[in-house]
Amino acid sequence: MEEKEEVKTFNDLRSEVVDRNLCGKCGGCYSFCSAGKLNALEMGENDLPEYSDEEKCLKCGICYLICPQINALNDELKARFGWKPPIGFYQHISSARTTDQNVINVCTDGGVVTSLLLHLLDQNLIEGAIVSKKKGPFAREPIIALTRDDIIAAAGSQYTESFHLEELGGQYNTYSPILPEVKSLERKYLRNIAVVGTPCQINTIKKMQCLGILPAHMVEYTIGLFCIENFSFNDLTKKRLEKRLDIELSDIQKLNIKDDFIITLNNGIMVHVPLEEVDMVARPACLACSDFANEYADISVGGLGSLDGYTTTVVRTDKGAALFRNALNQGYIEEAVYRNADERKIEKTKMLAKIAAFSTRKRLRAEQRLKTEGVDHDES
Repeated sequence: MEEKEEVKTFNDLRSEVVDRNLCGKCGGCYSFCSAGKLNALEMGENDLPEYSDEEKCLKCGICYLICPQINALNDELKARFGWKPPIGFYQHISSARTTDQNVINVCTDGGVVTSLLLHLLDQNLIEGAIVSKKKGPFAREPIIALTRDDIIAAAGSQYTESFHLEELGGQYNTYSPILPEVKSLERKYLRNIAVVGTPCQINTIKKMQCLGILPAHMVEYTIGLFCIENFSFNDLTKKRLEKRLDIELSDIQKLNIKDDFIITLNNGIMVHVPLEEVDMVARPACLACSDFANEYADISVGGLGSLDGYTTTVVRTDKGAALFRNALNQGYIEEAVYRNADERKIEKTKMLAKIAAFSTRKRLRAEQRLKTEGVDHDES
């Protein structure tokens, strides 16, 4: 008689991910797992998942399967999305920008994500969007935006690979945990939602949808951010970074990543720093993540490959293609204008090459990181 394969549970997730310092703190296991409704899991010390009451755990293995650091459902995702290297399946790549002056005034890069969300809301295709909103000079918080004003107020927060500091006690973190907000959708009686998120966040949502687990069915559209890494540092590493860059973090107005790490100071001066110089404060989980281009989103976006004021937009799914096309036709966004077809082809080839290069770099870095068995990230 064939033995039944043992279901892996949170204990396995803890040993394979959390204990190896690979947890991205996305909150997916806590937010989505059916055991979460029984209060079996909680976000504990340092925002890492842990048992609140192990006896309430159903041992269903959902928390293990949906973790973006676990490969259990990767083949299913690749098959569903027709994945192919180096950046996943896509239908169309474009450099675009918003046409809304109100969005231009507050956005980072081209404001495409904000205008896509406004289009969805205006056409009653969504009832709200999960976004990241500024709540202080360097602090962000995830919210459910239900109105145009909500969406515009969050513009530039986390819609490209623009990173801002979120202070958690004495620890600074550029990562905004949006997934716990999805869990709250059921209590708000919402049905159709758009989510703007990092690759690990979108990956978790898509795994949940593969399994048909609530409340992921409420997420109607996913807009994914290009993401090379987010950052996490304490007061000591903050001083080290300031010394390395010869910049006071209090003088920083905006952070962004295109070909390199771009720091805009309060006096308007822009400083370009090689990415290797800031890897010292990258979140450990980011160093083990292999997805730069947000390969399973409906539409992926970022500043890489486009001129200032434009957003590089990678349309992946049929749903994403319809969204982009309708927003374009109805005047919410506009594409970059080229002198002729040859120039358009050359520029799009350049965009694709840059995205592919960053994707390859991140994938190779993740492979190297995992070979080290999740060696502790040095923040001393």
